[in-house]
Amino acid sequence: MEQAKRIAVVTGGNKGIGLEICRQLASNGTMVILTARDEKRGLETVENLKACGLSHILFHQLEVTDQASIASMADFIKNKFGKLDILVVLNEKAKKELSDTDSLTEEKVEEVLKRYLEDLKEDLLETKGWPVNFSAYIMSKAALNAYTRVLAKKYPNIAINAVSPGFVKTDLNHHRGILTVEQGAKGPVMLALLPNGGPSGLFYDQMEVSTF
Repeated sequence: MEQAKRIAVVTGGNKGIGLEICRQLASNGTMVILTARDEKRGLETVENLKACGLSHILFHQLEVTDQASIASMADFIKNKFGKLDILVVLNEKAKKELSDTDSLTEEKVEEVLKRYLEDLKEDLLETKGWPVNFSAYIMSKAALNAYTRVLAKKYPNIAINAVSPGFVKTDLNHHRGILTVEQGAKGPVMLALLPNGGPSGLFYDQMEVSTF
């Protein structure tokens, strides 16, 4: 008798590390419920993953700060699968500490990173609420986005933005990405060619403005 598949829910699975977690779980035979706030992006991500040969994946909209959305998600899992084996919630501590753009300074970014490194050395990441899985990646990304905002405020006459090109097929990831290099280059090129007076201090997911 075939062993029942494990069921996993991944929050924020439509991009970044959440997307990679979904991909790897599905590659290992786990049934993955990819969730995201944006239904259109979530559905597109699932279709892209299926086009790469990953069949054990589906989408359900989820806003983790909305109790009604959480309840809807719980009902969906109960009715369709009757169980949940894995829950991956991407940690928001770094984002919360660095998301207040009005009070954000270089000193504050450095102070947050200093506390993170101290807790890392003392093996206190989980206890203090820092991200544990892919910790260095998440913190470096949060710090980069924060510095982008700091520099944009410091140099208002220069357009300074951060951009994620998406999960691009490159040597770095052994060509396991979803996007071609041509697709991945569109966002950076678009920002590089912005006219004078264009937006600054923003984070772009490929070619669209995204949240911190």
